[in-house]
Amino acid sequence: MARLMSILEAKALSVAAIVDHSGDAAKVGLSMPPTKLVIFQNPKAGTPLMLAAPSIAIDLPLKVLLSEGDDSKVWVTYNSPEYLQARHNFPPDLLKNIAAIKAICEETVR
Repeated sequence: MARLMSILEAKALSVAAIVDHSGDAAKVGLSMPPTKLVIFQNPKAGTPLMLAAPSIAIDLPLKVLLSEGDDSKVWVTYNSPEYLQARHNFPPDLLKNIAAIKAICEETVR
């Protein structure tokens, strides 16, 4: 989590929210492995996507899920830009606006 937050800060991306699924589960007496969803944004990159394909607003800001597996390894999960393009049919030239998520996630797991 600290590594991801450091990377986002270095790239001047703003964190819109952190959803602590495991923390919320604990509040209601349930147990689950550490699981957090980090929601971050860059309006300069996201706004053109929403103008081209308004439905992508359901998937923006971008999200990264950090979860601990049964093997105690941390999993980093995200929706790929290609998946989002296929889902919302925005012009392929706008893929560059959200392509950084792959590099961010790869850097997080190094």
